[in-house]
Formats: sequence, structure tokens, C-alpha cells
Amino acid sequence: MSHPDPVSTLLEVVSSAARKMAGDDSINPALDPSPRPEMGDYSTNAAMMLAKPLGRPPREIAAELAAVIEGEMGETLEKTEIAGPGFINFFLGDAWYRNAVAAMAATGAAEVPAVADPERIIVEFVSANPTGPLTAASGRHAAYGDALSKLLREAGNEITTEYYVNDGGTQVENFAASIAARMNGEEPPENGYRGTYVNELAERAKAEGHDSADLENLARTGVSWMVDGIRGSLENFGVRMDDFFSERSLYEDNLVDRGIQRLRESGRVFDEEGAVWLRTTDFGDDKDRVLIRSNGEVTYFGADVAYHVDKIERGNDRLIDVLGADHHGYVARMAAAIESLEGDKSEFEAQIMQLIHLVEGGQRTKMSKRAGDIVTLDELTGDIGVDAARWFLLQRSHDRTIDLDLDLARSQSSENPVYYVQYAHARIQSILRKAAGQSSGGGDPLAAPVDPSEKALVSKLLEFPAEVHEAADKRAPHRICAYASEVAAAFHAFYRDCLVVGAEGEGVEAARIQLCGVTAETIKRSLALLGISSPERM
Repeated sequence: MSHPDPVSTLLEVVSSAARKMAGDDSINPALDPSPRPEMGDYSTNAAMMLAKPLGRPPREIAAELAAVIEGEMGETLEKTEIAGPGFINFFLGDAWYRNAVAAMAATGAAEVPAVADPERIIVEFVSANPTGPLTAASGRHAAYGDALSKLLREAGNEITTEYYVNDGGTQVENFAASIAARMNGEEPPENGYRGTYVNELAERAKAEGHDSADLENLARTGVSWMVDGIRGSLENFGVRMDDFFSERSLYEDNLVDRGIQRLRESGRVFDEEGAVWLRTTDFGDDKDRVLIRSNGEVTYFGADVAYHVDKIERGNDRLIDVLGADHHGYVARMAAAIESLEGDKSEFEAQIMQLIHLVEGGQRTKMSKRAGDIVTLDELTGDIGVDAARWFLLQRSHDRTIDLDLDLARSQSSENPVYYVQYAHARIQSILRKAAGQSSGGGDPLAAPVDPSEKALVSKLLEFPAEVHEAADKRAPHRICAYASEVAAAFHAFYRDCLVVGAEGEGVEAARIQLCGVTAETIKRSLALLGISSPERM
């Protein structure tokens, strides 16, 4: 049996009463959870919205509105109170809470409504140069981009995830030269790569009969091997990209020329001293940017513009790039390029990731692809596990530098936040297994009284849809980490205060078992958005 969402029902009752009183169907009052129990469960600003059109004091309007709402809500509403300048506080009855749990149980957890205007969004992330294995720092990009994509998809958008493979340019030439040097028993060039993985690539190249003098072949082969490794590392980390886009294809498929031609048609491209420029200063950039140098070489910016033109031509409404901390200056010029093409730079957005430091015993570990002292993503997940790695890389806002405490991430205690949340899920599964093996108490769960700890837990579970939308809108997966922790804390408090299996009273045991099931599903869905598992036993 399906049950209507009680929060939406309450909001509709409030909105309907306010619109009828104002004679205006455009009135959209807010309904917010109250910050403290003594202020009720929810409050609305409806009366204050009506004060101006009705020309009456908001508290007077609030009293009338409250009376109408009380009549509509019946036994599901214990009382209302008028607070401050005219807020209406709602104190909801036990029946409302039981109906809320029943509504969530019908679909497993509170349903997340789709956004009113869903978009086709391409999220490009990681895109680390294929000249070495993914580092722990790239893992932060991977965890963030993947979680953000999941959130945007959960909110109803159509998402494509993509990795841009920088398989051209000077860094790839240096990479090939480094492999060749190791094949010949020599040191890599000054700007080459010296990690032990280069030695392994050189040995493999020799074993397969590759010629150290054929740098073009070594570049293609070495990059291909590295991309295979990157793909494997990402999949081990729970990240499956929809596409890997090759920079080389921009030239091979004539996308660079096509992209620059589109820019010329916009009237923003000019030629000067043999070079081709984009007039980005028209859109607030500090100087115009070179697309093609006077020697005919396409700049990094020129290739990237062509890549973003291709993203647009694939029918995407929004382009989201997850970029490193050193890319701040890049954002304005790319936004200018998008605006010159589309007339709206808001179609492009960049999320700038800050640095990560691995900390063990108070000591930080440095990471560098060129040197041999890198910490790879595979090493990190092998040490602390995928779940802990993803949580600790996601639990703080992406625009803040983080210290990842390896000792804490390894610990199996309530001090470890991911362990704490997963343990709540496992504990609930244990309760449900126990309940399934025993005869449950009779009675109607909708008629059971509600303990204050249950109310607090139900209220937190009902926040799930709003938290998903807020995290998606603000591009902030760390909010889901915080939310999952709050749900776990509310459950542990409920379990401390309320007996579940064997609880006495008509319908009480059944109601609490149902609440446990909804809580487990909400935790599971929250962790899934973060790419983290929900163990049934710990």
C-alpha cells in the first residue's frame, strides 16, 4: 500500500490555506524543520508572506491560518504556536510520524523528487596526465567527481562522466624519452620521469620487442599501457567512466580546426603577428589568449577550447570540469570561450580541488609522478580500503586542503566516521535478522505511540531528499557524509532509548522494526551516493 509523503502533504495544506486566504495561487510559503524541539517540528513563514497583500499584522493572519490548518490536519497535528513576528510552529502528533515511516517504507526511504528542469550534464574529472599511475591526490578528484555525478543523477539529471586523456604534447614526448632511456640503461632526460614504474614499462617494451629509437611508438604504447592501468585503478576504486576522450582525436578528427572555425564565426577570433587569438578580454579575462602560435602549434588552451566545443556539440546543457588547485587562472578564459560560442558562460563551471596530505604519525607524505616517492591510489586503497579512502577524501569540502589521517582511517572504532556509519547499518541488519526469527507483537503500527528518540530519527530520515538536492545544487558531496553521520547518531540514540524486538504495546514492536528498515535503507542509499558499501555484518 502506498502512502503520501507527510512533509509534502503538510506543505500542501499550508500552501493551500495561504493561497486561499490571499486569493493568489502564486504564493509559495516555506516549510522548514524547527531548530529545537521546544519550537515544534516544522515552521512556516506563510503569515508574513501574506501581511503585505492583505494589509494586516502577520500574527493576526497567523492565528487564522493556524486554525484552518489544524482543521485540515486533524489528529496528525497536536497543536500550533505563533512565534516571533508571525511564524507558525507545528507540533505534530504520533500519527503523523507513523504515517511518515509508512510512506518511506513503501519505497524503502524518502523519495527524491526529480528537479523541475533536468539537464544533460557532462562531468569531466581526474584527467591526470597518462604519464604515471594515479596518485592518492587523483583519488580525491575521482571520489569527488564520481559522488557528484551520482548526486546529480539522483536529482533527475542525465549524466555522462568523462576522462580527458592528455596523450599529446611535451609531457608525452618526455615520457617516451624516459622509457627509451631506461630501455638503454640510461638516466631519463632532465624533464623526464623517474618513478620505478618507468623501469617496469621499459622492461615490458624490451620484452615485446619495441625499438627504443621509435619515440612515437613508445609514446602511443606507453600511454596505452598507462591508461589501462588508470582504468583499472579507477574501477578498483568504484569509478567507472562512461568515456575516455583522447586529446589526439582532436587533431585526427579535425576537431581543433572545427572548434576554432566556430569561434571565428562568433567574431571573437583575430590574427596578429602570425598567431591566432581569442578575444577573451571581452568577457572579463585579464588578457586575450593565443589559440595557435605563430609556428602553427596549437596551444593547450586552443586544444581545450576545441574539446569543450565538442562537448557542447554532443548536446550537453552543462559542462562541469573538476580541476586541480593550480587551475584557477584557467576558469575565466574557458568561461569566456564558452560565452563567445553560446552566449552564456553559465553552461561551463569548474570545481577547483584543493590538495590532500597523507598523515601518519604526524608526518606528511609527498606525492610526485616525476620522482619515485609517489603514493599511488592503489597503494592507498590497499592500505585503508576503498570505503575508508572514499569517505576520508569526501568528508571535507573539495575547496579545502585536507589531511588524511591514515591511523584513524585504519581503525575499527566509533572514532572512525565511516566505520561509525557502516556499523549503524550492520547493527540494524542484526536487529532485522533477530526480528525475522521471532514472532513479532501484534497490533497496528500506525496506532503505536512514538518515543522522542523515534521522532528525532524520523525527522532526520525525512531530510534525505532535501539533503540530496542541496548537495547536488551546491556541488557538495561532503554534505552527504555529514548527513549519513547524523542519521547514524540518531539511530544509535534511538537504539539506546528504545527496545525494538520484544517491545511492548500495541503495534510498537512492528512500528520500530519498520523504522529500523527505513533507517537501514536511508543509510545504504546515502553511502551508495558516496560510492561506499553498506556491510550487513561487521
